[in-house]
Order: sequence, then C-alpha cells, then structure tokens
Amino acid sequence: MQPRLLALKSAVPPFVINQREAEARAGMLFSGRKDIARLLSVFGNTGIERRYSCVPIEWYEQPHGWKDRTRLYIDNAIALFEKVARALLDEAGLKPDDIDAIVTVSTTGIATPSLDALTVERMRLRRDIRRLPIFGFGCAGGVIGLTRAGQLATAMPGSKVMFLATELCALTFRKDDTSKSNIVASALFGDGAAGAIVSTEGAGPRLGAAGEHTWAGSLDIMGWDVEEDGLKAIFSQSIPDLVSGRFKAALHEFLQRNDLELAGIEAFACHPGGAKVLDALEDAFGLQRGGLTESRSVLRDYGNMSAVTALFVLERMGRMSGRRIMMSALGPGFTAAFLMLDPE
Repeated sequence: MQPRLLALKSAVPPFVINQREAEARAGMLFSGRKDIARLLSVFGNTGIERRYSCVPIEWYEQPHGWKDRTRLYIDNAIALFEKVARALLDEAGLKPDDIDAIVTVSTTGIATPSLDALTVERMRLRRDIRRLPIFGFGCAGGVIGLTRAGQLATAMPGSKVMFLATELCALTFRKDDTSKSNIVASALFGDGAAGAIVSTEGAGPRLGAAGEHTWAGSLDIMGWDVEEDGLKAIFSQSIPDLVSGRFKAALHEFLQRNDLELAGIEAFACHPGGAKVLDALEDAFGLQRGGLTESRSVLRDYGNMSAVTALFVLERMGRMSGRRIMMSALGPGFTAAFLMLDPE
C-alpha cells in the first residue's frame, strides 16, 4: 500500500526579473556599502538568468512593513495555490470533492487562518477535509512536505491527498538591510508554487524510503530573524562547506538504514540552493561536475524558490520517467531531507 504520485504541477507569478537588471538595481540600492562592487559579483556567480516575483521590480525600492507584506503574501499565495490545485485536479482526472486531505508548506509569510484553510474556502473543498499546514522547513519543505503527504495517504488507504507548497521569497527583501546575507538572498531567491496529489490507489511512481538528518549545533546556519519591518535572512557562508564535509555521511546513513545502494539510483532531484552547493552535492553523489542537469537548469530559469524548487526539478525530470529518483534538500535546522521515488 505504498503511496503513489498521481499528479505534479507548478506555477510562477507574473513578474519576470532578469538577473542583470536585478544586479543593477541592487548596485543602486546598496551603493552606501563601500565593498558593494565586490559583493555584486554574487549575481553573476549564481548560475541564474531570471527569476519570477509576485511584485514588480520597482516594489523593492520602497519601504514595506508587516501589514503590506502579509497582505501581498496571503493574496499571492492563495492565487498560486488555486492555480496549481486546479492543474493537479485536471491532470489526475479528479474533482474538488475527491480530495480527502490537504497538506501545505510555506515559510516566507504568516497566515492565520492558515493557507490550507484559505484554500479550502477559496476552492470550496469538502467540509470534512483533513488539514496539515507546515511552517519552518524552509528549503527542505518541498521534500519533507511531500513525504508527510505520502505518510498521510498511507495512514488513510485509498484517500486522495493534495500537497501544495509556495514560497514568496521576494516579499522578504528589505532595502535598508545592507548585510551580506541580504545581498546574497537578493541574488538567489525567487517566487513560485508547486504541488502534487498522492494516493495509495492510482497510477504513478511510488513514494519509497524517506528520512531526515539534523546536525547538532547548526541552528544558526539558515533561517529568519524577525525584524520590525519583516523577515531577515540568516544565510551562512558555511553551507557549501557543510555539504562537502558532512552531507555524504548523512546520505550513506540514510542509504544503509533503508538497504539502498547509491549505484542503484538513476537520477537525483536535488534542491539547487546555489551553484556552490550543487558542486558539493555532485561530489557527494559521485557525479561529474554539471551532472545535476535538471537542478542546474531550474536554478538558471527560476532561481532558488526555497521549498518549491525541488518539486520544479522533479517536474522537469518527468513524473513518469521510469527512473529511480532520489529527492533531496537542505533547510533550517540544519536538516537534510531524502525521499525515494520508485518506478511504477
């Protein structure tokens, strides 16, 4: 009674941000920092050509507080959720009343009632639907959220579980924060949404072994600080070094615990945290440089969309590719997440 991936879809908001234009705007906004010319090189080193935003680029040049950011977050998150959800229902050949449970993931804003409740109301989903909102996993949320949706489907055999993730990273940008972490974040992050329908009944790849590893003493590597005017990115320079030095041991522990062989995995749907992180992941998986083709192309075309990005990578690979795929992502905690997808 393994859960299966019946549908997988993604969506982006309407505004396109070209990386060259973003670099030029950042140069003007952060011109007060003496070393800004050197720091702006991060825009060219990310491997990103364009990103998508729920607000036009001019929005970043004005101050914004919690009220403004939260209104934009809720309005855009629900619009993207509905777009993804309707595409999922169409692909799976289902109606809204067929959905028994909804799992949502987002860490770039706050909503109470939560996004799942707002989506239930917007789409007139069943009144007895089971809801699971998940907050705080950051970039690992896509892999962990899909895992939780699969576990919920297993606990309720035959049920149809809808999983939705959105991250509106653009809304966390703070123009008066000249810290290096904010400049790096402004070069990396974009907005997007993705989702899946999971069930123990139907056709699709099977969700297999899953696991997580949280390193001790690593709480300061990634996350948010809450400031008066919004969320401030915590983004450590040590992430590529941590992946290079410690990810491989966590990977092999997961493989050994689940009686898996690295050689038996045909493809890797990895969250592209950045170009250097992808280099380190390729080394850990024993791949040639550039081997994480889909991860690199998604990073190029969309940037780092936090939790959503690994789902974009999986979609680009093809849900019905017939390959044995490992999904992986890293997020606040600091945590590595793994999920196997086995051919139907």
